[in-house]
Amino acid sequence: MGGSSPVRTIAVCAAQVPFFQGGAEAHVLGLVDNLRDRDYEVDLINIPYKWYPHDQLLKSIEIWGMLDLTESNGKPIDLVITTKFPSYFANHPNKVLWLIHQYRQMYDLFGTEYSEFDPADAASMALRDKLIAMDTRVLRTYPRIYTNAGNTAARLKTHNGIDAEPLYHPPRLSGRYYSDTYGDYILSVGRLDKLKRVDALLRAMRHTAADIRCKIVGTGPEEMSLKALAGELGLEKRVEFLGFVPDDRLLREYAGCAAVYFAPRDEDYGYITLEAFLSRKPVITAVDSGGPLEFVEDGTNGLILPSLEAEELGRAIASLLNDRERCSLWGEAGYGRVKDIGWDHVIRALLGEEEHA
Repeated sequence: MGGSSPVRTIAVCAAQVPFFQGGAEAHVLGLVDNLRDRDYEVDLINIPYKWYPHDQLLKSIEIWGMLDLTESNGKPIDLVITTKFPSYFANHPNKVLWLIHQYRQMYDLFGTEYSEFDPADAASMALRDKLIAMDTRVLRTYPRIYTNAGNTAARLKTHNGIDAEPLYHPPRLSGRYYSDTYGDYILSVGRLDKLKRVDALLRAMRHTAADIRCKIVGTGPEEMSLKALAGELGLEKRVEFLGFVPDDRLLREYAGCAAVYFAPRDEDYGYITLEAFLSRKPVITAVDSGGPLEFVEDGTNGLILPSLEAEELGRAIASLLNDRERCSLWGEAGYGRVKDIGWDHVIRALLGEEEHA
C-alpha cells in the first residue's frame, strides 16, 4: 500500500476552533470514518486553534512543528495525513497533504471586507509576507499534495506556485439523500457567516411573490443580524430560521424544497451543492462562488448569476419556483453530475496506491 512497507497506522491532522463545527470538520471526520471502515488503525490529531491576537498564528505553526508523530507509546505511525492550516506544518517521514484551505484572510480574502488585515498597514503586510513564505517552504516538503476541490488547487498555484490534484469526496450523509416533492420554498443550508451571503437571499425575497417561502438551516455569528434583517424587510411570515437540525430533518428539508440557494464568496468546495444535487434539486449560485462552479452548469442543473443584486436574484428564485417541471429536470441533471463521487478513489490516492497500481 504505497511502497515496500504496508500502511496500517494513520494519523489524520486537523485544526479545530473549539465549539464550532462546519464543512472542514465534516471533511476530516469523513476521512477518519472511511479509513476505519477499510480496517486501517486511525486516530485524529486535533489541536485547538486561534487566529487572534495575530501572534497566535505563528504560535500555532510552532506547536504543529514541534510534534513528534513518528510513533505513539511505542506504536509506529506509518502515515500522516494533514489537512488545513496550520496542521500541514506537522513533520513526518511519510506525509501527504489533503488541503482543505490555507489561512484565507492572508490569501484570497486579504484586502476585502472578509479579512481583518489591512493592506495599508505595514505590520499586516509583513505578517502576510512571512506567513506565505512559511507556507510555501513547508508545502514544498510534501512529495504529494491533494486538495478538496479545483478552486483550492487554483489558489495554491496562484499564491504559492505549487501544483496539486483535486480529490472530490461525497457529503457526510451520502446514500441517504432523496427527493420527495418540489415545494413552495427555497432552501439555504450552512453556517450563518458573512462569507455565505445569506443576507442577499433575504433581500431578494422581497422581490418574489408572497406565496414563495424561504427556509434557512444553520447557526453562526450572523444569526441575530439575519433575523433582524428579515424583520426589517417584513419577511417574518415567509422566512423560517430552523437553526441546527438533526440529520433526518435536514434530509427532509432538502427533499421538499424546490431549489437550493448556495452563493458563498469563493467557497473552497461546498458540500451544499452536492447535497442539493443528491436530493435532485437545482442550485442557484453566483459567478464568484468558487467551488460550486465546479458542479453547477448554468441552464442545465442550476443558475449562475452575474451578481447577487436583490431584484436579479429575486427574479431567478421566482423563475425556478414557478416552474416545478424545470426544477425536476435540472435536479435530475445535477444528480447525474455528482452521483458517482465516492471515497474509494480518495483513499487510494492518499495512500499512494494509485501510483503503484
